[in-house]
Amino acid sequence: MRVQIRKIALLGTASCLSMIAAGAMAQEQDDGFLGTLILGESKREIQTDTAVPVTNIDQEEINDRQANTVAELIDSVPGVSLVNGSTPQGSGINIRGYGANGTFGTDQKVLILVDGATTGAEELYRIGNQLFTDPQLYKSVSVIRGTVGSFEYGSGVVGGVVQLEIKDASDFTGGEPGFRFRQTFEGYSNGNGFASSSILAWQPNTQTEFLFNYTYRDQDDQEDGNGNTIGNSAFTLPSLLAKGKYSFGNDLEHSFTASYNQSTSEERDVPYDSFGTTSDAFGNVDRDIETKIGILRYQYQPTGNDLVDLDVNLSYSEQAIESSYVSGSSSLEGTPFFPGIQALADATHNYETTKLTIKNTSYFQTGIASHDLRAGIEFINRERLDAASAPGGTDRRFALFAVDDVQIGDNLTITPAVRYETQDIDGDDAAAAPFNESYDNNALMGGLSARYAFNSGFAIFGGAAYTESLPIIDDLGTPLYMTQPERSRTWEAGFSYDRGDVFAEGDVIRAKVNFYQTTLWDITSYVSGTPSQPLSEVETKGAEIEASYANAGGFYVDFNSNIVTGTETSATGDDSRWRNEPSDSARLTLGKRFGQTLDVSWEIFGARAGTDSSGDATAGYGVNSLRATYMPQEGVFEGFELRAGIENILDKDYRPNLSTRNSTGRTFKLGLAKTF
Repeated sequence: MRVQIRKIALLGTASCLSMIAAGAMAQEQDDGFLGTLILGESKREIQTDTAVPVTNIDQEEINDRQANTVAELIDSVPGVSLVNGSTPQGSGINIRGYGANGTFGTDQKVLILVDGATTGAEELYRIGNQLFTDPQLYKSVSVIRGTVGSFEYGSGVVGGVVQLEIKDASDFTGGEPGFRFRQTFEGYSNGNGFASSSILAWQPNTQTEFLFNYTYRDQDDQEDGNGNTIGNSAFTLPSLLAKGKYSFGNDLEHSFTASYNQSTSEERDVPYDSFGTTSDAFGNVDRDIETKIGILRYQYQPTGNDLVDLDVNLSYSEQAIESSYVSGSSSLEGTPFFPGIQALADATHNYETTKLTIKNTSYFQTGIASHDLRAGIEFINRERLDAASAPGGTDRRFALFAVDDVQIGDNLTITPAVRYETQDIDGDDAAAAPFNESYDNNALMGGLSARYAFNSGFAIFGGAAYTESLPIIDDLGTPLYMTQPERSRTWEAGFSYDRGDVFAEGDVIRAKVNFYQTTLWDITSYVSGTPSQPLSEVETKGAEIEASYANAGGFYVDFNSNIVTGTETSATGDDSRWRNEPSDSARLTLGKRFGQTLDVSWEIFGARAGTDSSGDATAGYGVNSLRATYMPQEGVFEGFELRAGIENILDKDYRPNLSTRNSTGRTFKLGLAKTF
């Protein structure tokens, strides 16, 4: 596979860092004692020990970035692009060119999980509802790019998987009985944004813990770099989380966990088109949005039994969007060009997804090979309420999956993965044909990846994966689509480097470079031409680069880059640029830690010229940001956390590729937190 590496013009920075990465080594002293060694720590740890292209964002980075939305938080991951992103509505996540776009909030090829619960709606015209929640509810976010590594989570994953992990009381109590209270305030100059997050954690004993979190976030319309108002960017988002856990048995090997989180928003007299691509042609609506996620979880981890690590997760997720047409708000009201506009606007969209996942992890040995086998079954039931341009129905699925990390010797890891999924999809009985029909489908998917680690710190890896995206309720009106799963194949290859004490004692270098090629066919999600016809094929290929360096003195450098090209083939065989192709981009962070007290960093992000959601050309750009975290370790302010940042320092006016509106101009951020 050949990937065309194109030059990326960045503002005030070089285009690349050397492709190297890190681990840590300690020199044994003459007396046999391994001396204490302070290792350098970068902002983000690169996952060099796996063939899966995955990036983890921990609690420290979540706090430091002070993101308005989860989407805004993970746009720093290579391969991730945002359709807008600074608001929870009218925005979405795109990974490797798949996911959200300027017409629909999702194309079903990016999977969103909250503690294992599947969330997000199907295709809703001009409405984004891929991920409607607040970043303050979570302690970590993991992004798997592509299909490799996705089979234990779902089918049809072409772009990737976003996994969010909810906070626990023990994160604040340290596992010890007692109360902890944490209060966070954040303010943003652009849009006069404000956020308050209050967390109460209580452990009555070592077996029981409870957490309650209430977050309130409010923002007026923002301005771009030219001082122009960014339409439809104001929002108010109250969110709450309640979670409890009880552990029992010998060595507390059993545990039950229950959690519930909810985010709501009320929008009044706002454009129906939340992406802002059609001016006022669709008119305005009053819109209420609500996301609910409830989870019951049982875990059994018997001491001394490596064959049993049981995880039973029952989840319920609901996404509801109620809107009503504001009469007279459109200059085109009543024209023959949009005869169904009012029915489209006066609609209630509702999704309810119930999922039961039973998974066991086993560790065992067969000859020279050791196994980490994760196997399970899933029962999934999704119900969609019938609405204008959104047919109702039920999608029932059953799945079996197995993923085995096979370690052979000290250097070689081979990971086969398989998933078999069946589907029974039924239209609403009250609907007219063909919206009331029933269909059965099934698919066998899987992949294989391998990694070989050399003793020098280098490792090479590669993988191949095949998946199918089974039909969705939204396509009930097209019988052909209901028996035609979309199919995708991905090839991956790359290398990593992980070593310590390279230039000085205690320094750490890490890097990971991943090349990929993905082909999608039997397409039902995208059309082209007049009359509209499905595309014949989409092919994307690219390179994702992650690198970091940190030394014991506190200096660190983080770098990542995404280089991608895509081609779509029409039904007539004509090739053109893939409409959802992300821009080539790179991000460089230079930082310095002063003990545990102060962390300052300068981030530079640049993107190559591309196109917006309408296919219009967008210029390349570079954006600078500064961040600082101050955490006094003594004195009257001990325990306080002060965070400050300036994003888009030069007030650059730009529109990211795939977005439907300009990005925000210069923004000052200030946050104050304290755990009592």
